[in-house]
Order: sequence, then C-alpha cells, then structure tokens
Amino acid sequence: MALYQRALTHGSTGQPDYQRLEFLGDSVLGLIVTEELYLKYPDLDESRLSPLRSGIVNMRALADIARTLELGKYIRLGKGEEVTNGRDKNSLLADALEALIGAIYLDCGFEKSTHVVRALIKETLDGAIAKGAGLDGKTALQELLASLGKGSPEYQVTETGPDHDKSFTAVAIVLGESVATGNGKSKREAEQSAARSALEKLTP
Repeated sequence: MALYQRALTHGSTGQPDYQRLEFLGDSVLGLIVTEELYLKYPDLDESRLSPLRSGIVNMRALADIARTLELGKYIRLGKGEEVTNGRDKNSLLADALEALIGAIYLDCGFEKSTHVVRALIKETLDGAIAKGAGLDGKTALQELLASLGKGSPEYQVTETGPDHDKSFTAVAIVLGESVATGNGKSKREAEQSAARSALEKLTP
C-alpha cells in the first residue's frame, strides 16, 4: 500500500514523491505500448509505428486516461498545487499515471502490468488509429496546407519547469495566425501534438 501511496504523492507535499516511480513507469509504459503496436500492426514500418506510439504515449493522452480513472481525486498535493487546480493539470495527471504503472510493475510484475496497460490504452489506441495518428502529424499538416495553398506551418515552442521535469508547449502557426496548441515532454512531442490538433481543425 505504501508503494501506491507514494505513486500518488506529488513533490509539493514535502514527502517522498512519485518521481522515481514515474521514471520507471515511463519506461514500462513505453515498452508495453511499443510491443503492442509491433504485434498488432506487422505491416507498419518504424516511420509509421513511431508517430502512432507518440499518439498514445504523450502528455495529453495520458492525462485523459487519468481523468477517465478519476485519478486526480487521489493525488496527494501540497497547498500550492491545490489552489492552482493541480488535480487537473495535464502534466501532473500524466506523471501520476506513469508512477502508478511503475508501482504496479514493482508490485505485480511485467505480465500483469501488460494486461493493465493494454486495458488502459485500448480506447486511446483505437482513437489514435481513427485520427490517422499512424501518420506523422507535422508531415500530414504540411501536405494538407500545401493542398489548400496555405504555405508551410511554423511552430513556436516554449518550455517550463525544472531541468529534470520540463514541459513544452507548441503553437502551430499558419499564415501568421495561431491555429492550435499542443503540449508534451519534449519539443518534438509538443509540435506533433499541435500539428495533429491543427490538422483536426483545418481538415475540410
């Protein structure tokens, strides 16, 4: 039980937090999702599998899964995070979900962790496929804009947070106007997220 309590304890409490479990859970999640995609789509090459994985293992998708589980209710926060609505922050929810996966792995082993993760990502995976996440978002947006005669997209990226836990926000700009934003744990992930959001808005 202490393991799971730690998985849901944010650093703002001043108590032992979930960062180490998040670090572990991130790797466990990445491996399970990669294996699932590898086995499920034998005809897709790496160039298609990689963006498809990014459509599942990204901050917004993980946060949405955490919301489905109502995970925010159970996260232990310090007063500072509590008053700034930390329970509904994408970055915090995604981190807590990864920490929980890390705790399940330590407690139950890889086989059970695989069953849990597969169940958690099923709806997200199906949605990613339906939205064409197997295509590189930036490439797909570039092609769409070219077909519409709107030139090439640009991206403005900002970063926040300490070096060990940075978050990135990207803004997709078309013809000088901001079209969509995206978040991620890397510049590339944020840009891909923004591109996919822009693609959804601009597709006729």
